[in-house]
Amino acid sequence: MARYIFITGGVVSSLGKGLASAALGALLQARGYTVRLRKLDPYLNVDPGTMSPFEHGEVFVTDDGAETDLDLGHYERFTGVSARRTDSVSSGRIYSNVLEKERRGAYLGKTIQVIPHVTNEIKDFLAVGDDEVDFMLCEIGGTVGDIEGLPFFEAIRQFAQDRPRGQCIFMHLTLLPYMAASGELKTKPTQHSVKELRSIGIAPDVLVCRSEQPIPEKERAKIALFCNVRPDAVIPAYDLKTIYEAPLAYHKAGLDQAVLDAFGISPAPRPDMTRWEDVMDRLQNAEGEVRIAVVGKYTQLEDAYKSVAEALTHGGMANRIRVKAEWIDSEKLEGPEGPHLLDGYGGILVPGGFGERGTEGMISAAKYAREKKVPYLGICLGMQMAVIEAARNMAGIPDAGSEEFDHEAGQKRFTPVVYLLKEWIQGNYKVQRKLSDDKGGTMRLGAYTASLKPDTLISQVYGGALEIEDRHRHRYEVDATYKDQLEKAGLTFSGMSPDGRLPEIVEIDGHPWFIGVQFHPELKSKPFSPAPLFADFVRAAKEAERLV
Repeated sequence: MARYIFITGGVVSSLGKGLASAALGALLQARGYTVRLRKLDPYLNVDPGTMSPFEHGEVFVTDDGAETDLDLGHYERFTGVSARRTDSVSSGRIYSNVLEKERRGAYLGKTIQVIPHVTNEIKDFLAVGDDEVDFMLCEIGGTVGDIEGLPFFEAIRQFAQDRPRGQCIFMHLTLLPYMAASGELKTKPTQHSVKELRSIGIAPDVLVCRSEQPIPEKERAKIALFCNVRPDAVIPAYDLKTIYEAPLAYHKAGLDQAVLDAFGISPAPRPDMTRWEDVMDRLQNAEGEVRIAVVGKYTQLEDAYKSVAEALTHGGMANRIRVKAEWIDSEKLEGPEGPHLLDGYGGILVPGGFGERGTEGMISAAKYAREKKVPYLGICLGMQMAVIEAARNMAGIPDAGSEEFDHEAGQKRFTPVVYLLKEWIQGNYKVQRKLSDDKGGTMRLGAYTASLKPDTLISQVYGGALEIEDRHRHRYEVDATYKDQLEKAGLTFSGMSPDGRLPEIVEIDGHPWFIGVQFHPELKSKPFSPAPLFADFVRAAKEAERLV
């Protein structure tokens, strides 16, 4: 039976609960324990799949096809443990499950209430797979006191009561604001946050206090006294230069020891921090720098491309190169002078997205990269725009476009070389879709296999492999009926679905490095195991920069 660590937050949002959870998971792994991390979000959306990237940041996709919170990306990047559908849940999903059961008569006519029916549903979610790992880390989204979060707080209180004593602990993150006028750190917000938590029956065992200034010992002692925790369980959390410093920083601050002490685990196994020391060595001792232009639709919010940004960092680490990613709004490339914004970059990356806005700028970026021989990596929509560019300017289809854009405009304007996939095989099942379907959860989601063409760049990138598996999240596909016409023009379809129906990877013949992929390689990249595509793209970009 797993031991449970519930991570909550107070005072303000965005304190870094996800990062603290991920770092703690990595530290427990360093001591030889197995871990799994989960996120419980109080919003009423069933999942983040239909939420705007400006609203919520990126949607992280698991191998089994769940659209989840971006914090699950942190969990995977720090622990290497592949997230599953059962590692993310929202209030919307919980209430949807309860109402479906009620409609089926599963509650035998009882009056359905938040307590016990909603809280029981949350507890059932928490218990899934608890015999598989040593520690289950569960992060509760939002802050204590939020109305929408109350069922989750009540559920974890009940869950801890139901389990044997010593099986669950609570870790609470708070903010210690610094008052410049008086030169003081103020502990009162933390005291009130803990008071709010205790008022609903939860007493924190470990306090993690975010601060921009060093926390004096007397302030830590004051927090411990007023919040009823041990002084060595008050853990300072300072701003870091890179998130990958977090495991070492939290270990130095004593977080993992405080957690093991709260469980009464003594003596605790000694940690092996070699992995994270190597990660920091590669970051701090880079032997050069390369500039990468990321041409996207949602560049105003970097969290919209969180995994892409981190995968570029990982690619740099693989080459001991510092990657300077610069974000360019694709709409700015749509004028005649727009492509000149790409001058001077070692590589161009066009990530995923939805809708027509900004796509002509992405097509311009693909054209610039092809003509100027600049390394290009197109991901999902970035691959589709590269295919459209090749169709227009290499294969003689001047009105090439996407069925997605025609559907959005309500009229036919293009010859669609990208179309709505209406049927595909997922596992042992045939999946069918149409334009009128709900938006949520109706894409090709999760891990799919791609068969690689021998002696191609993509096969070299993956060490000569002829088959790879990666995660997808898209509704539209490149139309394979144009394959022969495009290949004659110089666009190689170097990866296809195993049945040969769906293009997965394209390359430009004679180009030093030009790859478009329908999947999202960034989702599986880790600092200690960079995605091969990103590692080789960064290498090629640095090489191209040297030749300029």
